[in-house]
This record gives sequence, structure tokens and C-alpha cells, in this order.
Amino acid sequence: MTHEHEHEHEHEHEHHHDHGDEEELDYAAQVEAFRADKDDAFRFSPGSPIPHDVRHDFPGLPYFPVDESLRFESMALEPYAGDQPTSFQIPTSDNQLKPAHRAGSFAFELGGEPRRLTAYVIDGGHGDSVFVPFLDATSGHETYGAGRYLDIEPEEDGTYVLDFNLAYHPSCVYSPYYSCPITPAENRLPDRIEAGERLAEDDAEH
Repeated sequence: MTHEHEHEHEHEHEHHHDHGDEEELDYAAQVEAFRADKDDAFRFSPGSPIPHDVRHDFPGLPYFPVDESLRFESMALEPYAGDQPTSFQIPTSDNQLKPAHRAGSFAFELGGEPRRLTAYVIDGGHGDSVFVPFLDATSGHETYGAGRYLDIEPEEDGTYVLDFNLAYHPSCVYSPYYSCPITPAENRLPDRIEAGERLAEDDAEH
């Protein structure tokens, strides 16, 4: 089994911008360029999760349109204040348990309602990023039923950018030979997060 919660998505967005129309177009173009690069990696990289015998037919990953309203800047990683233990064992798709801890949480608003997601660190990992898996109202329909992932590195000032346009599916969506953490129930959002990776139309459950 290949253990993963990929750290492949978040390193391209160390940019700073205002919120004018020109900057929004620049941001969308950056996301689209990153998506094209990921498609190339899925087609040609030896480490691609797409099975080798079908890579030549890989049409590219399906996505929701870029939505900058689902990008939250200058987020503080607040101390975890939930009722679950800080240190715990996170289950994986292949029925394993991985030591992890709750590093804190991010508070934000969606549709005027307060929301919170817990950030985790899988023990033994590398770097300063936190792992934010989540479920939402698209899970099990337009997106994978076990949730999608975000890996978020701190900015230079210690804040974080919570960008749902970078939400990605675990590699066990494409191959059973991966061991992927299962999203804890506390990270279920009641909202539809129509950003980031989605399932292909013919794969989605309706």
C-alpha cells in the first residue's frame, strides 16, 4: 500500500494580490495552469495514481469552476477547542490506523453562517503544513463520499490561506493500492462546496 495524504497542491499559490477584476483573472489563470500541470503529472509521472494501463486514455481531472469567494486569506490556526482528544488514531481507507493530532482549527463564514474545520498533522510527516480533510453536501454525489483534502502551509506571517479551489480527491479514488486517511466526522460541512476537484459526470451519484 502507498500511504498518502498528498502534499502536491498547495505550493503554487504563494502569491499576493488585491481583489480587483484583473487580480481575480490572474488568480483564476494560476489555478487553471496548476490544474493543467497536475493533469500532465497524472498522465506521465511514474508516481501517478492512475493505473498505468489506462493513463493514455486519461481525459484530465474534472473540477468545479474557480470561485474566489471560497478562498479565505489571513486565517489564524486557532487552538483546538472541540471535545475530541488532541492525539488520536486516524483511520485509513485500507483499515489501518495512523497516529495523528489535532493541530488547531480554522473559523470562517459560508453564506453568513459560522463554520469551523479542524486541522490535523499526521505524526511522522514532514514540513509545516496542516492537513484539512472535509466532507460537504456534495460528498457522495458530485464528489467522493469519503471527502476531499486540503494541505495548507503557513504564509510568511504565520497565517494560512484556506482555499477550497485547491480541494483534491485522495488517490484511493483512482486506485485501491493507496492508503488514505478517512475524514473525521467533525469536519462535515452542511454547505455545498462547489470548488476544487469533483467526480466526472458519469461517475457521480445522483
